Amino acid sequence: MTDKEKIIEKINRGAPGFIRLLGGKMVDFDTEKRACTFEFDIGKDYCHSVDIVQGGFVTAMLDAAMSHAMFLHEPEVVGLSSLEIKTTYLEPTRAGKLRVEGWSIKEGYKIVFMEGHVYNADNILTATASTVSKLSRAPAA
Repeated sequence: MTDKEKIIEKINRGAPGFIRLLGGKMVDFDTEKRACTFEFDIGKDYCHSVDIVQGGFVTAMLDAAMSHAMFLHEPEVVGLSSLEIKTTYLEPTRAGKLRVEGWSIKEGYKIVFMEGHVYNADNILTATASTVSKLSRAPAA
């Protein structure tokens, strides 16, 4: 098992409950690009109109991918609080397998700007998000 696989396994073991509820797991990350990728397997219990995922769950998936990209890139970051998040729904996001990517676009000591995308099983972009978050860092030793 590679170091990267060990990190992914550790992240998935310690993931917040809502990620598991949504059938989610981290599958990849790139610390140089400050990015990570999650896969979600969304059941119809999280849908309205038969199989369209409710927008709050779409935003939650995007928020998870974006925030984990920051946690992996900056190990001293121990918390993130969204100050603003905007989700744009481009297509209906339907139940099933989804790929959600998140990345940091600009970081300061206390603030980070991030973006994310949701793709369906046909690799069609269904939603995007941008966020500004406040960073909490571990106290200096």
